[in-house]
Amino acid sequence: MGEGTFSLLVCLFAAAMSMVHGEDPYLFFTWNVTYGTIAPLGVPQQGILINGQFPGPNINSTTNNNIIINVFNNLDESFLVTWNGIQHRKNSWQDGTLGTMCPIPPKTNYTYHFQVKDQIGSYIYYPTTAMHRAAGAFGGLRVNSRLLIPVPYADPEDDYTVLIGDWYIKSHSTLRKILDSGRSLGRPDGVLINGKSAKGDGKDEPLFHMKPGKTYKYRICNVGLKNSLNFRIQGHTMKLVEMEGSHTVQNTYQSLDVHVGQCFSVLVTADQKPQEYFMIASTRFTKSVLTGKGLISYTNGKGPASPEIPEAPVGWAWSLNQFRTFRWNLTSSAARPNPQGSFHYGAINITRTIKLVNTASKVDGNLRYAVNGMSHVDPPTPLKLAEYYGVADKVFKYNIISDDPQSQGVEVTKAPIVLNTTFRNFVEIIFENHEKSIQSWHLDGYSFFAVAIEPGRWNPERRRNYNLLDAVSRHTVQVFPNSWAAIFLTFDNPGMWNIRSEVAERRYLGQQLYVSLLSPARSLRDEYNIPDDALLCGIVKDLPKPPPYSI
Repeated sequence: MGEGTFSLLVCLFAAAMSMVHGEDPYLFFTWNVTYGTIAPLGVPQQGILINGQFPGPNINSTTNNNIIINVFNNLDESFLVTWNGIQHRKNSWQDGTLGTMCPIPPKTNYTYHFQVKDQIGSYIYYPTTAMHRAAGAFGGLRVNSRLLIPVPYADPEDDYTVLIGDWYIKSHSTLRKILDSGRSLGRPDGVLINGKSAKGDGKDEPLFHMKPGKTYKYRICNVGLKNSLNFRIQGHTMKLVEMEGSHTVQNTYQSLDVHVGQCFSVLVTADQKPQEYFMIASTRFTKSVLTGKGLISYTNGKGPASPEIPEAPVGWAWSLNQFRTFRWNLTSSAARPNPQGSFHYGAINITRTIKLVNTASKVDGNLRYAVNGMSHVDPPTPLKLAEYYGVADKVFKYNIISDDPQSQGVEVTKAPIVLNTTFRNFVEIIFENHEKSIQSWHLDGYSFFAVAIEPGRWNPERRRNYNLLDAVSRHTVQVFPNSWAAIFLTFDNPGMWNIRSEVAERRYLGQQLYVSLLSPARSLRDEYNIPDDALLCGIVKDLPKPPPYSI
């Protein structure tokens, strides 16, 4: 072999190796979803377990990792999981909602494949089928920052996920029957922290341990069905550092209101007397307060936690004022899909304003929740599949709700709700709540700038109160009673994306809709093709696959 030929082979080998190592790392998981008996409030009940665990396993990933999760559904019903806050860039095929995917039939499996592209932060996953979320199968999903990108605080001694949520003793099937019969779920039976509630009788096992003088990161997520929760730790303050994918200005709090579907990351320093301490999660805006407790123990602790629990704040004005203290940390590095728009979102012209008004009413004598007079129903054929296969007109109609609903008290109609949007438009969405209960809204596929939450009704003059500089970029926003919230975002991620109430009974009974965003170019630069192993159902089950997108 000549020297030139050998050099050429070396170069080709090096190029091949660089291609092999050029792809982002893969994380592989196998999940066995089963029923099992649990008793988080001391009463045995049927739960949904993942690999025998309740709550489900924590997914620990890093920015740009590819995540492969093979889900074996061993329930007696179809099952589907959504990845709350993961943006699935160009890939709504893996979003795990009934508008984008066919559910996994019983005794079969499906493999999710998605990338946590250009994201950091604390997220959750949970089931979107039936009322399965009321039985478990939820868990934490963290996306760590790559080592090359500095984080605006020192590395903590350890990193803990804290899943808080209200809980019902009734089974998920019983709760579903209650909703199907036209009634509300009513009051929950308790509050859980990581699937447990400490009794305070000296026999509780600590959930977490802290070394004296060390600082720990706690990722606090509300995985409940209905209630906003106030979270606090006896004798300790919390420094807020991240919220749903954005580093925040690092204010210190005695307690935090965490609304359904939201996640906060805080730093807690073990700077108190070495003993045990309770972390507390209690319901907010309810006539009677339910409280859940979890135990933290110092590693050299010599004493039980005090039975005196710090009081939670009262009223929603306190919570609104706390929201106003949340600010995006503009000086920190982070994964940002759109750096130009991210830093200057307040200077971009709004191309469309969409007002979404939630209501509760009766349809045929049964309770339904609506958006702009329409109550969403999931058709047998997922909306995204119908659109992709060119049969959307046989499944749903676009834009059946108005961007600016004028009249209230109009009779509610049930139908699939799909808004047609324009690629790369910069949009303002107003969530207006005329009810006496707090709302929590989530948008799949995006993060948005939560620029304002204010009492009363929205009108264009209210834009003078917007935060146009450093509103936190996030994916869930609460709307207080008789109030409104405003968000900004650029619709730049083609797909079919769910806007939903995070309050489970409201989502189940129609308080959700979908946003359809099609790339005019039908190009792989904008959106991936349907996966080869995608589940098919409804009217597309036996149709020939459409021509694929190309570059």
